[in-house]
Amino acid sequence: MRALHGFSQALQEDYADSLDDEGKDYLIRIQANALRMSELIDDLLKLSRLGREKLTVTLVDLSHLAYEVMETQRALYPDRTIEFRLQFDGQVYGDPRLLRIAIENLIGNALKYTRNIEQPHIEFGKKQQDDETVYYIRDNGTGFDMQYVDKLFGVFQRLHGSDYEGTGIGLATVRRIIQRHEGRIWAEAEPGKGATFYFTLGNLSPEPGA
Repeated sequence: MRALHGFSQALQEDYADSLDDEGKDYLIRIQANALRMSELIDDLLKLSRLGREKLTVTLVDLSHLAYEVMETQRALYPDRTIEFRLQFDGQVYGDPRLLRIAIENLIGNALKYTRNIEQPHIEFGKKQQDDETVYYIRDNGTGFDMQYVDKLFGVFQRLHGSDYEGTGIGLATVRRIIQRHEGRIWAEAEPGKGATFYFTLGNLSPEPGA
Protein backbone atom coordinates (compact mmCIF):
# COMPACT_ATOMS: atom_id res chain seq x y z
CA MET A 1 0.00 0.00 0.00
CA ARG A 2 2.86 2.36 0.74
CA ALA A 3 4.43 1.55 -2.63
CA LEU A 4 1.11 2.24 -4.33
CA HIS A 5 0.88 5.58 -2.56
CA GLY A 6 4.50 6.45 -3.38
CA PHE A 7 4.28 5.64 -7.09
CA SER A 8 0.97 7.46 -7.51
CA GLN A 9 2.50 10.49 -5.81
CA ALA A 10 5.53 10.31 -8.11
CA LEU A 11 3.19 10.06 -11.10
CA GLN A 12 1.32 13.11 -9.91
CA GLU A 13 4.52 15.12 -9.43
CA ASP A 14 6.41 14.06 -12.57
CA TYR A 15 3.56 13.86 -15.07
CA ALA A 16 1.16 16.51 -13.80
CA ASP A 17 1.36 18.42 -17.09
CA SER A 18 0.23 15.33 -19.00
CA LEU A 19 -2.90 14.79 -16.89
CA ASP A 20 -6.21 16.56 -17.08
CA ASP A 21 -8.18 17.48 -13.97
CA GLU A 22 -10.02 14.17 -13.93
CA GLY A 23 -6.75 12.22 -14.07
CA LYS A 24 -5.31 14.29 -11.22
CA ASP A 25 -8.45 13.65 -9.18
CA TYR A 26 -8.08 9.89 -9.71
CA LEU A 27 -4.50 10.02 -8.41
CA ILE A 28 -5.54 11.98 -5.35
CA ARG A 29 -8.18 9.35 -4.60
CA ILE A 30 -5.67 6.52 -5.05
CA GLN A 31 -3.28 8.20 -2.61
CA ALA A 32 -5.98 8.87 -0.01
CA ASN A 33 -7.28 5.31 -0.11
CA ALA A 34 -3.79 3.79 -0.05
CA LEU A 35 -2.97 5.83 3.06
CA ARG A 36 -6.22 4.84 4.74
CA MET A 37 -5.61 1.17 3.99
CA SER A 38 -2.05 1.41 5.38
CA GLU A 39 -3.42 2.96 8.57
CA LEU A 40 -6.03 0.21 8.79
CA ILE A 41 -3.42 -2.54 8.41
CA ASP A 42 -1.19 -0.91 11.04
CA ASP A 43 -4.11 -0.65 13.48
CA LEU A 44 -5.08 -4.29 12.90
CA LEU A 45 -1.51 -5.39 13.58
CA LYS A 46 -1.45 -3.38 16.80
CA LEU A 47 -4.77 -4.89 17.85
CA SER A 48 -3.56 -8.44 17.19
CA ARG A 49 -0.40 -7.86 19.25
CA LEU A 50 -2.40 -6.75 22.28
CA GLY A 51 -3.52 -10.32 22.90
CA ARG A 52 0.02 -11.70 22.91
CA GLU A 53 2.11 -9.14 24.76
CA LYS A 54 2.95 -9.79 28.40
CA LEU A 55 1.54 -7.20 30.77
CA THR A 56 4.08 -5.20 32.73
CA VAL A 57 2.10 -4.34 35.85
CA THR A 58 3.23 -1.38 37.94
CA LEU A 59 1.58 1.37 39.97
CA VAL A 60 0.11 3.90 37.51
CA ASP A 61 -1.12 7.38 38.38
CA LEU A 62 -4.20 7.23 36.17
CA SER A 63 -5.28 10.83 36.75
CA HIS A 64 -1.82 12.19 35.89
CA LEU A 65 -1.67 9.96 32.84
CA ALA A 66 -5.02 11.35 31.65
CA TYR A 67 -3.79 14.90 32.25
CA GLU A 68 -0.67 14.26 30.15
CA VAL A 69 -2.74 12.74 27.35
CA MET A 70 -5.13 15.70 27.33
CA GLU A 71 -2.33 18.26 27.25
CA THR A 72 -0.72 16.42 24.34
CA GLN A 73 -4.05 16.35 22.51
CA ARG A 74 -4.63 20.05 23.14
CA ALA A 75 -1.46 20.83 21.19
CA LEU A 76 -2.99 19.10 18.16
CA TYR A 77 -5.98 21.47 18.23
CA PRO A 78 -4.50 24.95 18.86
CA ASP A 79 -7.59 26.70 17.49
CA ARG A 80 -10.02 24.92 19.82
CA THR A 81 -10.95 25.91 23.37
CA ILE A 82 -11.62 22.64 25.17
CA GLU A 83 -12.66 22.41 28.81
CA PHE A 84 -11.14 19.33 30.41
CA ARG A 85 -12.32 18.36 33.89
CA LEU A 86 -10.23 15.86 35.83
CA GLN A 87 -12.44 14.83 38.73
CA PHE A 88 -10.19 12.53 40.74
CA ASP A 89 -6.70 11.66 41.90
CA GLY A 90 -5.95 8.00 41.84
CA GLN A 91 -3.44 5.24 41.26
CA VAL A 92 -4.08 1.76 39.91
CA TYR A 93 -2.02 -1.30 39.12
CA GLY A 94 -1.75 -1.90 35.40
CA ASP A 95 0.44 -1.76 32.34
CA PRO A 96 1.26 1.95 31.92
CA ARG A 97 1.87 1.74 28.17
CA LEU A 98 -1.39 -0.06 27.43
CA LEU A 99 -3.41 2.13 29.77
CA ARG A 100 -2.04 5.19 28.02
CA ILE A 101 -3.14 3.78 24.65
CA ALA A 102 -6.64 3.18 26.04
CA ILE A 103 -6.93 6.68 27.52
CA GLU A 104 -5.53 8.23 24.32
CA ASN A 105 -8.20 6.46 22.29
CA LEU A 106 -11.04 7.43 24.62
CA ILE A 107 -10.00 11.08 24.94
CA GLY A 108 -9.22 11.24 21.22
CA ASN A 109 -12.68 9.86 20.54
CA ALA A 110 -14.25 12.54 22.74
CA LEU A 111 -12.26 15.27 20.99
CA LYS A 112 -13.27 13.99 17.57
CA TYR A 113 -16.98 13.96 18.33
CA THR A 114 -17.01 17.39 19.99
CA ARG A 115 -15.29 19.22 17.17
CA ASN A 116 -18.55 20.80 15.95
CA ILE A 117 -19.63 21.79 19.47
CA GLU A 118 -19.35 25.48 20.35
CA GLN A 119 -18.25 24.88 23.95
CA PRO A 120 -16.82 21.37 24.13
CA HIS A 121 -16.05 19.83 27.48
CA ILE A 122 -14.62 16.46 28.43
CA GLU A 123 -14.73 15.01 31.93
CA PHE A 124 -12.68 12.15 33.35
CA GLY A 125 -13.86 10.91 36.70
CA LYS A 126 -14.63 7.90 38.83
CA LYS A 127 -17.43 6.69 41.07
CA GLN A 128 -18.28 3.76 43.32
CA GLN A 129 -20.92 1.41 42.00
CA ASP A 130 -21.83 -1.88 43.68
CA ASP A 131 -18.55 -2.01 45.62
CA GLU A 132 -16.65 -1.44 42.39
CA THR A 133 -14.64 1.54 41.17
CA VAL A 134 -15.92 2.72 37.81
CA TYR A 135 -13.96 5.21 35.72
CA TYR A 136 -15.65 7.28 33.05
CA ILE A 137 -14.88 9.73 30.24
CA ARG A 138 -17.84 11.94 29.35
CA ASP A 139 -18.26 14.47 26.54
CA ASN A 140 -20.98 16.75 25.21
CA GLY A 141 -20.48 15.83 21.57
CA THR A 142 -22.42 14.10 18.82
CA GLY A 143 -23.40 11.06 20.86
CA PHE A 144 -25.04 8.03 19.24
CA ASP A 145 -28.23 6.01 19.23
CA MET A 146 -28.19 3.34 21.97
CA GLN A 147 -29.81 0.81 19.64
CA TYR A 148 -26.38 0.46 18.03
CA VAL A 149 -24.41 0.18 21.28
CA ASP A 150 -23.69 -3.54 20.74
CA LYS A 151 -21.69 -2.65 17.62
CA LEU A 152 -19.64 0.03 19.33
CA PHE A 153 -16.59 -2.04 20.31
CA GLY A 154 -16.46 -4.23 17.21
CA VAL A 155 -13.71 -4.03 14.60
CA PHE A 156 -14.66 -1.85 11.60
CA GLN A 157 -17.81 -0.62 13.34
CA ARG A 158 -18.24 3.13 12.75
CA LEU A 159 -21.56 4.54 13.88
CA HIS A 160 -21.03 7.89 12.16
CA GLY A 161 -19.85 6.63 8.77
CA SER A 162 -17.35 8.77 6.88
CA ASP A 163 -18.36 12.02 8.59
CA TYR A 164 -15.47 11.54 11.01
CA GLU A 165 -11.96 10.23 10.43
CA GLY A 166 -10.83 6.88 11.80
CA THR A 167 -10.38 3.21 10.93
CA GLY A 168 -13.06 1.77 13.21
CA ILE A 169 -10.52 -0.09 15.36
CA GLY A 170 -9.86 2.37 18.20
CA LEU A 171 -12.66 1.26 20.54
CA ALA A 172 -11.96 -2.40 19.80
CA THR A 173 -8.39 -1.71 20.93
CA VAL A 174 -9.63 -0.07 24.13
CA ARG A 175 -11.86 -3.04 24.90
CA ARG A 176 -8.98 -5.48 24.38
CA ILE A 177 -6.77 -3.48 26.76
CA ILE A 178 -9.47 -3.25 29.44
CA GLN A 179 -10.18 -6.99 29.13
CA ARG A 180 -6.48 -7.74 29.56
CA HIS A 181 -6.68 -5.72 32.78
CA GLU A 182 -9.54 -8.01 33.90
CA GLY A 183 -12.02 -5.17 33.56
CA ARG A 184 -15.01 -4.35 31.42
CA ILE A 185 -16.14 -1.36 29.36
CA TRP A 186 -19.51 -0.05 28.26
CA ALA A 187 -21.06 3.20 27.05
CA GLU A 188 -24.19 5.33 27.30
CA ALA A 189 -25.17 8.11 24.91
CA GLU A 190 -27.94 10.07 23.27
CA PRO A 191 -27.82 11.64 19.81
CA GLY A 192 -26.78 15.28 20.07
CA LYS A 193 -26.22 15.05 23.82
CA GLY A 194 -22.81 13.45 24.11
CA ALA A 195 -21.51 10.08 25.25
CA THR A 196 -20.03 8.53 28.38
CA PHE A 197 -17.62 5.60 28.32
CA TYR A 198 -17.31 3.61 31.55
CA PHE A 199 -14.65 1.07 32.43
CA THR A 200 -13.39 -0.94 35.37
CA LEU A 201 -10.01 -2.46 36.10
CA GLY A 202 -9.30 -5.72 37.88
CA ASN A 203 -7.11 -6.26 40.93
CA LEU A 204 -3.89 -7.06 39.13
CA SER A 205 -0.76 -8.10 41.01
CA PRO A 206 2.22 -5.77 40.60
CA GLU A 207 5.51 -6.93 39.17
CA PRO A 208 8.14 -7.78 41.87
CA GLY A 209 9.70 -4.52 43.03
CA ALA A 210 7.07 -2.36 41.33
